[in-house]
Amino acid sequence: MRKRSRGTTTSSRRSSRSAAWLGVGVVALVIAVVTITTRSGGETADVPADAVAPQLAVSQGALPVVELYKDPGCGCCTKWAEHLQDHGFTVRTTETPNLAAFNASHGVPGGVQSCHTALVGGYIVEGHVPASDIQRLLRERPAVAGLAVPGMPIGSPGMEVPGRQPQAYDVLTFEKDGTTSVFVRHGG
Repeated sequence: MRKRSRGTTTSSRRSSRSAAWLGVGVVALVIAVVTITTRSGGETADVPADAVAPQLAVSQGALPVVELYKDPGCGCCTKWAEHLQDHGFTVRTTETPNLAAFNASHGVPGGVQSCHTALVGGYIVEGHVPASDIQRLLRERPAVAGLAVPGMPIGSPGMEVPGRQPQAYDVLTFEKDGTTSVFVRHGG
């Protein structure tokens, strides 16, 4: 019978200890992720499990993919996608000639619909919402369906017009029942 050298045994023990600590770390991370809470309206609420990954990704600098749905002939939507890419998002674009049907199937209220719709991190983003506002949405994870910039205000991302003064506009949060509130004001 052959004896093992002391170095192999020590290495084996070290490897076993490392694996054990890695296991403990993974369990601790899972427990932490499951128990993450967020402050909302003065009350503490558990974050849904499907919201945790995007929240952690944004806090660590990685951003979820933006799924953009737009009319094939819309140029401002392409410019908005470029704006998002310039701010670190990956954008996958699907051209659809029937955006109204897409919006209806996703519960986007008529009062906030615009020329394009995006899905990102479990939220709906409607219209020319600035990338910084989407990043804030993903970081804070409010209990809303999404963000919208109704209409096509001059000066919003993708709607820049040389020689034209940017318009003031609001980015709204919205619920599928049509309820809206101001998330942030830009300009004016």
